[in-house]
Amino acid sequence: MIRDTRPYYIKKAWYRLQHLYVRHYLVPHLTGLGEHPFIIKPWHIELFGGPICIGSHVTLLGCSDKKTRLTVWSDKKEIPGITIGDHVLISPGVRISAAHSVTVKDSCMLASHSYITDSDWHGIYDRSLPPSDFSHVVLEENVWIGDSAIVCKGVTIGKNSIVGAGSVVTSDIPANVIAAGNPAKIIRSLDPDKNIITRKDRYTNTEQMTRFLEASEKQSLDGNTFWGWLRSLVFPGRQAR
Repeated sequence: MIRDTRPYYIKKAWYRLQHLYVRHYLVPHLTGLGEHPFIIKPWHIELFGGPICIGSHVTLLGCSDKKTRLTVWSDKKEIPGITIGDHVLISPGVRISAAHSVTVKDSCMLASHSYITDSDWHGIYDRSLPPSDFSHVVLEENVWIGDSAIVCKGVTIGKNSIVGAGSVVTSDIPANVIAAGNPAKIIRSLDPDKNIITRKDRYTNTEQMTRFLEASEKQSLDGNTFWGWLRSLVFPGRQAR
């Protein structure tokens, strides 16, 4: 990994720039955004339609080659749209498409390139128009969706359950299981004797976590200078690895 050569104050300025972008370009498209969002590279996050409501303490990541897209496409006015709870992790490349209602509850984790949709988006026989039917999708608390998995319309995934990478979920998954495959099937249950620690459990003390991260960054960037950072931009091959 290439070492981060930025001085601490440059990195803080970078965070402020991202915060301004979120406030000026993302928030106006949302019906709600909770407290303490951690949004990285927000210019690679695309929002379309609405309503889209995002809770508190979310981690929302964008990437230039993995656009994150939250889309609500409907001709109806009063619909739930996309609802994302607190402490949710949305990785680069995630797509959520709602014709009516997709709900992602607290502490869920969506890995890169996973796709969630509540509609087929085209009729089987009349493919010139979107279908009139849709079916709600619900991810209960602390669900983990693996890399490139697809969650189809009408699916509810129970609390704490895990969907394996590349799986296609076409029917409900109960709580506390691991499911994988195409179509996804239960492969085993979670151990009921083991305690499950959620993102909400781990990161609920925002002030403490912020102090810890700031102290860690100050330590890791200690000694970096403005001129050293500029030099690394012009001559990246000369950085220490």
